[in-house]
Amino acid sequence: MSDKVKEVKDVAEVSEKAMKKQKGGFQLGTVLALVLMCVILSVLNHNFYNVTNIMSVFKQTAFNAFLATGMLLCLITAGIDLSVGANAVFCACIMGAMKQAGMSSGILMILVAILLGTAVGMTNGLLLTKLHLPHPFVSTLGMKNVLWGLALVVTNSQMVSGFPESVQWLGKKTIVAGFPVSFLVIIALYVVMHIFLSRTALGRSIYCLGGNKEATRLSGINTDRVLLFCYSVSGLMASLAGILSVGRSGICNGANATQPYDTDAIAACIIGGASFMGGKGTMIGTMLGCLIIAVLRNGFTLLSVDSAVQNVVLGLVIILSVFMDVVREEREVKRRRLASAKK
Repeated sequence: MSDKVKEVKDVAEVSEKAMKKQKGGFQLGTVLALVLMCVILSVLNHNFYNVTNIMSVFKQTAFNAFLATGMLLCLITAGIDLSVGANAVFCACIMGAMKQAGMSSGILMILVAILLGTAVGMTNGLLLTKLHLPHPFVSTLGMKNVLWGLALVVTNSQMVSGFPESVQWLGKKTIVAGFPVSFLVIIALYVVMHIFLSRTALGRSIYCLGGNKEATRLSGINTDRVLLFCYSVSGLMASLAGILSVGRSGICNGANATQPYDTDAIAACIIGGASFMGGKGTMIGTMLGCLIIAVLRNGFTLLSVDSAVQNVVLGLVIILSVFMDVVREEREVKRRRLASAKK
């Protein structure tokens, strides 16, 4: 037992060192990549640095940033949540169904969406911890299809508009120079989540779980509760993204559940330093990843790039992100072996 406890402490130390390392070299590289993309796009299209366009980038970032917050927690535990995009659309469609039913209370719509979105995330967690499904890829992929169907069913496959102003506030409200309130909310959220992950016992337990689940369990940490918490937060973040999407577009559309929102969130996390192997990832890196994805999509729009080409490029970005993850993991393993050999 003592050996296992020592092992989980080692995992925690490795995770902490990895976070410090990402704050330095790797995140500096991510910042440079973002700056380089902005420079190239500004050369190709002078409208890129237009204030209106920059505000549009921030709005696009906010939606993905909500989804990426929950996705990061799942990835740190060596899991994944492929249902986040469909969950966001489902929550938006639930509010649409309430609108179709004649309800006019925006606050009630928001509360119902948040509760249902969080419940979906909790269900994903329960499928893992209580039914012991082999991998969250299976359960969350199944949940994605369930939510896609439900989003169409509750709205009778119709687009719904005319939502109350309170529902649209998060995605629609702007302040000075058109700066979106949603991005301010994201900044505050990421600061709180950064403190949570780096300074609290539960946050460190999430990293430990991703590093070595069995050692974490034997050290006295309730791994099932940690997993349930992470997937519940993922559902909560998806519901907020759904509410934001209604404010941005003014409508809800169940057909959007098939959009690659989940892959954008995964790519943002991996670009920001998270790993499919678990135990790694920071909120700062994830924010940078979200900005890169938003700038890339915005650039496609400005340059009128064909949608087929967009899919090819974004697919290559995701593949490159995974490759970067594998290379980082291999380097980390070699570093550990060298450190062990010196001892």
